[in-house]
Amino acid sequence: MSDSSNTSAQKAEQAAKNEARLLKKKAVVDQRIAAATEERGVTILLTGTGKGKSSSAFGTMARALGHGQSCAVIQFIKGRKATGEQLFFGEHPKVEFHVMGHGFTWETRDPVLEQKAAEQAWELAKKVLANPDIDFVLLDEITYMYKYGYLNEADLVAALASRPAHQNVMMTGRTAPRVLLDSVDTHSKVNNERHAFANGVKAQAGIEW
Repeated sequence: MSDSSNTSAQKAEQAAKNEARLLKKKAVVDQRIAAATEERGVTILLTGTGKGKSSSAFGTMARALGHGQSCAVIQFIKGRKATGEQLFFGEHPKVEFHVMGHGFTWETRDPVLEQKAAEQAWELAKKVLANPDIDFVLLDEITYMYKYGYLNEADLVAALASRPAHQNVMMTGRTAPRVLLDSVDTHSKVNNERHAFANGVKAQAGIEW
């Protein structure tokens, strides 16, 4: 048998092995899809030191809006200026957009003011989480409220458990209390491998805010 014939036979054998492997993988995926019969809203938590947690959450909200769902956003940290997300989604007819008032910011620290602002934001969040007309809720940077002891994490877990069955909730922040980590349906961690800021690149509109 010629070398070309051997090569062709080897390629055919490898192709058959690849197809068999893919079919086996597909069977596993199909089995999991068939087993996933429960229909309900989910809770999703995004943590970690990497960039992209809020960006991912807002991207998911855009997906929900594409399906005509009603959404609500509560940002638990107030920045120096309006974010691109607020400017874009703030006027959307299907979005309630709330930014934490005077209180927790990255630039100043006033524990008394922050405590009051956190409590006000949480009162609003509870109403949103209890509203059956809202399909998607984003609690952006909420986990910092538990890191600094401004809110009780048990209250959040209870509100999530009693929310309307169809409602999806996403939460973000670098770290989260164990009770929240253990209670959510999905937890993804965004790690920081490299960041432009470390190399002297200035934060810019459209990327960082």
